[in-house]
Amino acid sequence: MSRLETERLILRPWQDSDRDFWADLNVDPEVMRFFEKTRSRAESDAIFEKLKGHFLVHTFGFWVLERKTDGEPVGFAGLQHTDFEAPFTPAVEVGWRLKRAEWGKGYATEAATESLAYAFGPLALDEVISFTVTANVKSRRVMERIGMLRDRAKDFDHPRLPEDSALRRHVAYSITREAWQARQRQTV
Repeated sequence: MSRLETERLILRPWQDSDRDFWADLNVDPEVMRFFEKTRSRAESDAIFEKLKGHFLVHTFGFWVLERKTDGEPVGFAGLQHTDFEAPFTPAVEVGWRLKRAEWGKGYATEAATESLAYAFGPLALDEVISFTVTANVKSRRVMERIGMLRDRAKDFDHPRLPEDSALRRHVAYSITREAWQARQRQTV
């Protein structure tokens, strides 16, 4: 299974020893602010198995972000196949979530950038999407920093949220392999 590295992070597949870290992330109300609810331990464990399973099927997924200096898990980021219907599916999304104490340190941008390099390099994907609740300005800024553009035609109401949920409306961003390659040429 794939393992990536950046200047400060190791992006690695999930291990059983990550269960407590994952559960702690899912129970923090501020981290889960733009999700419909925090997750119980049983719910976290079920999602954990799906995260591990994605790696077994696809050899990539949402990687644990491990800080190189101390081996501490600080969040997750990576690539995952979407598993619901939306204007852009089927698709592979780039996503991230960090411990609250790790916000504002550039880890999401660093890991998402490396994830896109993997998507458009070894995986040879044509396009990667990302999406979030309209009000999630911080995640939207990360999407823009990594070169993604908002695609209003792909904005959607998340089908897993109740129709009356304030979190139902999502904005969609995307980047193509050609746009990624052009961006890389500009930075060299």
